[in-house]
Amino acid sequence: MKKIRILDINLGNLKFKETELSFEESLMALGGMGLNARILTRELSPETDPLGPDNILIFSPGLLAGSGFPTASRTEASALSPATSGFGTSNSGLFFGGDLKRTGYDSLIFRSRAESPVYLSLMDGKVLLLPASEIWGKDAWESIDWLDARYPESSIALIGPAGEKGVRFASIQNRRHDAWGRTGLGAVMGSKNLKAIVIQSREKIRAAETENFREIRRKATRIIKASRYYEPFKKSGTLGASPVYGKFDALPTKNFSGEGIASWPSDYGHKLHQKHVTGRMACESCWIACGHMVSIAGGNYAGQKLKALEISPTITFCAQAGLSVEDSFRATEICQRYGMDMLSAGATAAMAFQLFEEGKIHTSDTGFPLIWGDGDAFCRLLEDMALKRGLGSLLAEGTARAAEKLGHPEAAVHIRGLEMPMIDPRGRWSSYSFGMLTNIRGGDHLRCRNPFENLRENLKSEDLFWEAFRLPEEEYLKADIFPESLKKKIFDLEKSRVFLPLMALWSEDLITLFNTFGICIRPPILNTIGPTLLSETCRSFTGTKISPEELMESAATSWNLIRSFNLACGEKPGAANFPKRFFLPAHGKKELSEEKLKEVLKAYYTARGWDDEGRPEVK
Repeated sequence: MKKIRILDINLGNLKFKETELSFEESLMALGGMGLNARILTRELSPETDPLGPDNILIFSPGLLAGSGFPTASRTEASALSPATSGFGTSNSGLFFGGDLKRTGYDSLIFRSRAESPVYLSLMDGKVLLLPASEIWGKDAWESIDWLDARYPESSIALIGPAGEKGVRFASIQNRRHDAWGRTGLGAVMGSKNLKAIVIQSREKIRAAETENFREIRRKATRIIKASRYYEPFKKSGTLGASPVYGKFDALPTKNFSGEGIASWPSDYGHKLHQKHVTGRMACESCWIACGHMVSIAGGNYAGQKLKALEISPTITFCAQAGLSVEDSFRATEICQRYGMDMLSAGATAAMAFQLFEEGKIHTSDTGFPLIWGDGDAFCRLLEDMALKRGLGSLLAEGTARAAEKLGHPEAAVHIRGLEMPMIDPRGRWSSYSFGMLTNIRGGDHLRCRNPFENLRENLKSEDLFWEAFRLPEEEYLKADIFPESLKKKIFDLEKSRVFLPLMALWSEDLITLFNTFGICIRPPILNTIGPTLLSETCRSFTGTKISPEELMESAATSWNLIRSFNLACGEKPGAANFPKRFFLPAHGKKELSEEKLKEVLKAYYTARGWDDEGRPEVK
């Protein structure tokens, strides 16, 4: 195991230094999420202002990024979040992580604040901080054109106007169509007057045991391609699961307050791909290519081309806000150009539409009517938020802060300051929905997921301890969950269900491990790659043996470090709860039981070794 090498950049004096972690620290951190958890929780005071110069912004590719291991392209970016005031973190792919690794660095840390806008150029190991005045104020796509003219075929992370202006849900764009979206890291980057990071290197990443690592890569590829999820994801991307949420009446219609959409299962599946998709897009070392490029043939947006039809923004724009598919493409482009998290931006706009419908805000507040399904009004409101114009300036604070200032805190659908995505837990109860409560970054669905999720059946019983499950016996036997006694506690084969507290714990640690190694969490990978294969991979790549048990223990340590940090930042133990609307019946959806939910959380805390209020033991 090589020592982790960090490029530490002080934007205040425009100087940088190289540091290394010790062998022992490197072995525990590995990279990506594991590294960021240890750096940020150690170096930041909980009293730090997220938008002040004392915050730090970290980019750490996963251990395997750029190595050629299937889907190993991911980079974890972390800082104190301006959205949640806790540990902010987000993950993105494409080629950025591999290119950063090829420079010889395992992490970038940005400190302080530049006096004027700058960008970092890291080309073949040469480090430069250069003026960004020519692109400050330009949108992300315009800025990429300017940078591409000077640095062809480079990886670029950058912010748009939303990040420059401190919108609390601003994203960091990964070239045009990908992003570090959640928790407002773009606002942190903007607060540092850092417009962009441009990276290119032609160096090769070499494994310690070259031939053995090559064979493990082949083995992993075969396993992933044999997954029952592989072909569906290759064909339809993430949107392939969209009809299921319509069937289960789990869509967040009208800001989680409206009726279900009966036509959703037939309208928002593969036929959308047939109508709009013109090509596919893949990250480094990925054969799935789940990203889809779309083109609009006619209407107001004729000729528009972009990456779209991802499940989360499609459900956010089309179900939560009632937009047409074509209008959702326009909303997607606005978020990509201005640099905003589509889920938080869409949810915040949807909240404003609901308040307008209920007569709690008026045209005197908004400047124009907010009518469900009005794409022009919705996109105009997105631009107002990005540029902090009119009511948009208040909405740029996010749902929790904006609703509080408007006098209607009940309108904000968030958990611990982060807007809830896409799934109504009253319609679909699963690891996904329960995991929003335990997620270390707030109301989010991407850090907890049953690797063997059953999208055909649904449990609507009042027993919130369980998730529907039906798995072929051969898949159950191959499931890399240990020890065997834990596996038997998670899976109730007789009643076709999964015990949620333990599945949540296991999947959170597994996904943390994936984000530490820099591999994708899409179902074809999450369903097939486990800690045993990752242990073999780690040994052949680094030359150091780390057992599967040690890897999962390291991931659990990362989770506990962040949980403790969030509590130190002021998170109240009782904050792990859904908004009140989910404990009320609505349009045929049965309300959740708040008391039962507390019991499930308590069981989860016990499994984690935490106290009854979710406090980890301090070691």
